[in-house]
Amino acid sequence: MSSQILSLAGWTFLPNMVTGWVQSLYYGIIIRAGDPKPQPGSPRWIAHRRRIHIIVVSAYLLYTIYEADWEIRRESDFYQDLGASHTSTDREIKSLFRRLAAKHHPDKVQGSVSGDGYFVHLKQAQDTLLDPAKRFAYERFGPTILEWQRCSSVRDYLIQGLQSIIPYYLVAAFFMYILSIFGYLEWGKYWRWLTMICLCVFELHTISRPQFPQFVSKLLNPILTAFTTHPPYLPFQLIQLFRKMSLTLYIAFSQIGPLLEPPTQTKRSSDPEVQLRDNLNRLEANTKLAEAEAARLMGIEMGPFMGDKEALDGLQSKIGRWLVQNTVRNDPIVRDAIGRSMQKRRVDAPAGAKGNR
Repeated sequence: MSSQILSLAGWTFLPNMVTGWVQSLYYGIIIRAGDPKPQPGSPRWIAHRRRIHIIVVSAYLLYTIYEADWEIRRESDFYQDLGASHTSTDREIKSLFRRLAAKHHPDKVQGSVSGDGYFVHLKQAQDTLLDPAKRFAYERFGPTILEWQRCSSVRDYLIQGLQSIIPYYLVAAFFMYILSIFGYLEWGKYWRWLTMICLCVFELHTISRPQFPQFVSKLLNPILTAFTTHPPYLPFQLIQLFRKMSLTLYIAFSQIGPLLEPPTQTKRSSDPEVQLRDNLNRLEANTKLAEAEAARLMGIEMGPFMGDKEALDGLQSKIGRWLVQNTVRNDPIVRDAIGRSMQKRRVDAPAGAKGNR
C-alpha cells in the first residue's frame, strides 16, 4: 500500500519537476552563451516543454513497469525456492525438498532463527505443491491461498478467489466513473474502459482454466528462459504485473495524451472587453519579449566599451546628439512647428536684421 502511495505521489510531482530540469539543461547545452533562450510561454518554449515532458513521462512509465517486475521477482515463489520447474512432478518436488532440508534443517543450522524460518517456508512450499488443489490455486492466486483455511477443493478456491477479484474491478470501475464525472481522465476514456474489461476477462479466463494461458506457456516463458535470466512467470505473477501496469498506464496516458493532440485554437469570446483584455495581454507579452531582445542586443554592442568610462561617456554624448538629429528634428510635429516659425519671420527686413535668414 505504501509503495502504491509513493508511486502516485511520484506521478504527481516528478514528471513536471524533471521536465523543468531537463529543459534547463537542454538549453544550456544547445544554446551558445549570449544567445537568447526561449522565454516561458513562447511557442518555441511550449513546443520544447511538450516534447521533453512526453519523453520524461515515457521514461518514468518504463521505470515503474521495471520496478513492478522487480518487486515480483524479489518476492520469489515456491517453485523458485525449491528450484523446481512449473512442470515438475511430485517425485521431483520431494527430491528437491530433501536436498534443501538436509542443508537448511534446524539441526544443521543451530542457533539461527532465520534458518529455522526458511526451513518452515520450504516445508510449506512442498506441502502446497504436492496438493493438487492447493497447487492449482497457488499458481492462480498466489500465497494468499495459505490464509484460506476453509478451502479444500479446486471449486472452493475458485469461489474464494472470485470473491476477491470481482470487488477489485467493481471498485476500480466506480472510481473511474466518479473521476470521469469530475472531468478527470477524459483523454482516452474509451481505451481505458476497454483495457480494464480486457484485463478482467483475461484474469477470469486464467483462473478458471486448468492450463496456463497459451501465450505464457508457449511464447513468453520460453523466451524468458532461453534468452534471459528472468524466471518464468506464474499466472498470479502475470496478473499482478498487468494490474500495476494498467494503473501506471492510466496515469501516464492521462499526462501524455493531451500533449499528443495538435494544439487547437481557443474559442474567442464575443465580449469586446474580454477581447480587448486578451489583446492587451498579448501586446504586453510581445513588448516584454522585444524589450528583453533589445536589452540583449544593446549589451552585446556595448561589450567592447565595458570598463572604459571615458569611452562610455563619449559614446553616450554621441548617441544623445544622434537622437536629437535623427529623431527629434525628423519628427513631423517638430518639423511643422519649425516651418510655421520660419514663415512668421519678416521677409522684407534688411540683410543681417535679427529674425531674418
